[in-house]
Amino acid sequence: MEVRVWTNWARTASCTPTRVVHPASTDEIAAAVTSGSRVRARGSGHSFNDIAVAPETALDLDRWTGIVRADTESGLVTVRSGTPLWAFNADLHRLGLAMPNLGDIDAQTVAGAVSTSTHGTGAKLGVLATAIAGLELVLADGSVVTCSRSERPDLFNAARVGLGALGIISTITLQCVPSFVLQASEAPGRLDAVMEQFDDLCAVEDHVEFHWFTHSDRVILKRNNRIPGPAKPLSKLRQTWEYEVMENAAFGAVCKVAKTLPRYTRRLNELCGSLISERSYSDYSHNVFVTPRRVRFVETEFSIPRETLTDVIGELRAVANKLGDRDALIVPCEVRVAQADDIWLSTANGRDTAYISMHQALGMQYKAFFDAYASIAASVGGRPHWGKMHDLTAEQLRPLYPHFDDFLRVRDELDPNRTFTNPYLDRVLG
Repeated sequence: MEVRVWTNWARTASCTPTRVVHPASTDEIAAAVTSGSRVRARGSGHSFNDIAVAPETALDLDRWTGIVRADTESGLVTVRSGTPLWAFNADLHRLGLAMPNLGDIDAQTVAGAVSTSTHGTGAKLGVLATAIAGLELVLADGSVVTCSRSERPDLFNAARVGLGALGIISTITLQCVPSFVLQASEAPGRLDAVMEQFDDLCAVEDHVEFHWFTHSDRVILKRNNRIPGPAKPLSKLRQTWEYEVMENAAFGAVCKVAKTLPRYTRRLNELCGSLISERSYSDYSHNVFVTPRRVRFVETEFSIPRETLTDVIGELRAVANKLGDRDALIVPCEVRVAQADDIWLSTANGRDTAYISMHQALGMQYKAFFDAYASIAASVGGRPHWGKMHDLTAEQLRPLYPHFDDFLRVRDELDPNRTFTNPYLDRVLG
């Protein structure tokens, strides 16, 4: 039996489960669930907190992957929950299909991404879970149930972003779209100018975001828009140079310098921002949305009402100016947007949303800045990303989500003995 220490990608959480199960069928998932111990599906582990920690039985779904069925006419695709996003994107592309939106990392499993309200960017697009048309789950008693808007709607509203608290998702049916090409335009900018035009950009660009070098006024403005084609990607040589050499190897070296000599972090952050150049190309959507991330980091993110973005950025700027060099962040922060939705625990539930992600290279000080950001976000009703670093409890989260108690009611009905809990869920759900 495989028993070894498990650690998440960010190296912020670890555990040694009593057993690890690799199910290859729904029946095997059900057998593990009804084994008499607490059970967690741990996905790929690409998280920044302890949401995937499984102290007792860990379900590793690496043998439960791939597309079950696909209707290329309707775009409805059913996929097994353990499928990594990178594999799912490739399979969809071969079918002439694509997800309508994606984040910039594809290491997560499909179930892990939707269950934590993972998102991309686009003012007219929702979080990834808004593409869900149906779910199949294995419940605590081993039964297998399905849900959709018309079948068990309360379960559907809860389980689309379910944190793994209601059952083990076995398959997900997603509303996909025909493959599409994006024209990517990336350019250096200044924070004040970008903030002044950001609402207008959100209104006209399909996907817009910016990365702010927090100890300067420099940003990278990224705009991705759908075009008829054809795809004209960067050459392999330029991809290797820009993504692997500059954005990973060279930036990783800068982070090592900052870690060794933290008093230079602020100046190194400013220097990185000053070296940004323009980049323009077109490619199929999944090749544009996703970028390779080899440099490990820790991350916190809050969703805030979009109308508060300017004020929050202003307060973060003041924090960046006030904190000492040793508390400076070497990694730029990221600002994205999403459309309001009706999913009970979605971070965009009921409001058009802006997301601000703060990062720090692994092994460097982050607490002062992250704590200051959490306080600022709290003042505008900020909701933490369920898979990233935060300290909020059920008592603090309840007023942020109008349907929080509805979610708990469904949980009590389906898992009264807390088969699927862990210390993280005990904290955020009670």
